Amino acid sequence: MDVTGKRTIRELAADLAAGRITSVALTQQMLARAEAHRAQGGHAYVSLDGEQALMEARASDAARAAGIVASPLAGVPISIKDLFDVRGQVSSAASLALADAPPAGADALAVARLRAAGAVLLGRTNMSEFAFSGLGLNPHYGTPRNPHDHARVAGGSTSGGAVTVALAMAAGALGTDTGGSIRIPSAFCGLTGFKPTAAAVSLAGTLPLSRSLDSAGPIAHSVDCCAILYAAFSGHDIGAQAPALKGLRFGVTLDYVGTHVAPQVQQAFGRALDKLRAAGAQVEQFDFPELLELPTINGGGGLVAAEAWHWHRELLEEKGAQYDQRVAARIRRGQQQGAADYIDLLDARACLIAIAKRRLAPFDAWLMPSVAILAPEVAPLEADDATFFATNGLALRNASVINFLDGCALSLPCHAEGELPVGLGICGMHGNDERVLQIGRAVEALLRGSGKE
Repeated sequence: MDVTGKRTIRELAADLAAGRITSVALTQQMLARAEAHRAQGGHAYVSLDGEQALMEARASDAARAAGIVASPLAGVPISIKDLFDVRGQVSSAASLALADAPPAGADALAVARLRAAGAVLLGRTNMSEFAFSGLGLNPHYGTPRNPHDHARVAGGSTSGGAVTVALAMAAGALGTDTGGSIRIPSAFCGLTGFKPTAAAVSLAGTLPLSRSLDSAGPIAHSVDCCAILYAAFSGHDIGAQAPALKGLRFGVTLDYVGTHVAPQVQQAFGRALDKLRAAGAQVEQFDFPELLELPTINGGGGLVAAEAWHWHRELLEEKGAQYDQRVAARIRRGQQQGAADYIDLLDARACLIAIAKRRLAPFDAWLMPSVAILAPEVAPLEADDATFFATNGLALRNASVINFLDGCALSLPCHAEGELPVGLGICGMHGNDERVLQIGRAVEALLRGSGKE
């Protein structure tokens, strides 16, 4: 009996607890879907570890039979982005330049915590090479396609992770987010994604893009799924309570994140705001003109290029021809930044964070479209560099603000049935992870039609 479908982690845990399914059967079903997806030309997984996954599933079933259930993740299959070390596996970051790297000797800390929570690790997911794109194209391992429209991108950089969840090839995905790499594919694929405060989840054993901006978090089917996974990754349990929406204050700004928004995205976002108002929440427009300085602040490639260049400079010298040349070009922008430029960037970031704290102080959360555009079609992006870079910049724009401000954010689906997916961003400042997740539960219930004032 196949009881997986697109079920939440809590639902799967209940099925396992009631004996309606075993971890072995659940794992076999998801592996079968993944193998079928690959056979049909899908590119969600870089590699599957079926034999090991089934060993873990058998061990989970035996532990459950003995009364040992580590967490709601016990026996539940999860996919891992190809940035995280998994002992015995190569962390290639979906790049040919690292394809012959030695296997990892130990798990990344986030992976080790997943194991401790009892999760079954299915395989490594495809991504934008070295996590350096919001669109998810990969010329080496193929581009994961959007489950809602095969002609469109899934979004990056955690493209494969999102597709594994959307197509029930994993119950959740471990991803990273440097400028939106969890929230963009979540928004494009109709999923829920959570970018925690960067310091909340250890990146030990994870290949870096930007040491200042990188964060790790989940993609899944619900806020509750994300909270369960976040608890495993971080060690910080999040309560299941949701506040009443009536009386909550939400801030919305047209500055920067509210401009050049696709009509369909604006319509879905506007409908979500109308529902919040009808539920008694206060939705207030505020000014944040300092955000308009971001293109100038990051005009030389920003912190990402500077810090990526530091990590990649020797590998580029040795194996630059094996890189996605669009990625290589963006990394090489960091070579042009001097020490003074880098310190200027850090100072500008600190200044904008201080301003954001003042601007956002009156609000329970800051709302924005997770991504300003709908998932674009793959073919024009592959054909033309100018189209690719312009589209990539717009895809990253809104989500990257939260990384620059060292905040946290959820992306929830807010589109109507039959429409291409659109994400609603629920954002908070540093350390407000629990509050954002709790508010997200209430907003999610409202958008799904089960909310209360």
